[in-house]
Amino acid sequence: MKQIKTLLRILVLVFVSLVVGINLYTWNAKSLMGNALPMPMGYGAAIVLTGSMEPTIMEDDLILVAKKPVYAVGDIVVYQSGNILVVHRIVDIADGLITTRGDANQADDAPVEASAIKGKVISIIPWMGSLARILKTPAATIILLVAAVLMLESSFRKEKKKGDDQLEKIKEEIRKLKDGQQ
Repeated sequence: MKQIKTLLRILVLVFVSLVVGINLYTWNAKSLMGNALPMPMGYGAAIVLTGSMEPTIMEDDLILVAKKPVYAVGDIVVYQSGNILVVHRIVDIADGLITTRGDANQADDAPVEASAIKGKVISIIPWMGSLARILKTPAATIILLVAAVLMLESSFRKEKKKGDDQLEKIKEEIRKLKDGQQ
């Protein structure tokens, strides 16, 4: 049982560390570099905010994106337009310009340079965007940090109590030994 609690504690701390670390990383990328989709090691994740790609990709889906050397007509890609990310399907590639359109849209987007493409959508996780959006809020980050600190404090108090109990038993044994010698 103790091993399960220790493992659970470690998993929670790793999860909290990942959430806080990712939040800090993405905040820095967005605010300092103007990069709405940081892609460390060529991979990134984003939350779909609109229904322009329905029914293929729904609002609040979490998408995983991978940087590719080339893109083809039919690929669903992510590109940055100003401060926002656009997730649409490539409908034309001509002269280094890529034209995209949302599956639910009637009109093409303005063409973008191939270098503007962040990556290709490689996976769609339905509805996980809602959870990810909640975890990215400052309130959720603070709650997770407080929960982790409380778990650690509780763990340390239990260990200290156990150590104090063992020390008291040793003192009692020493008293008995002293009394037996006199």
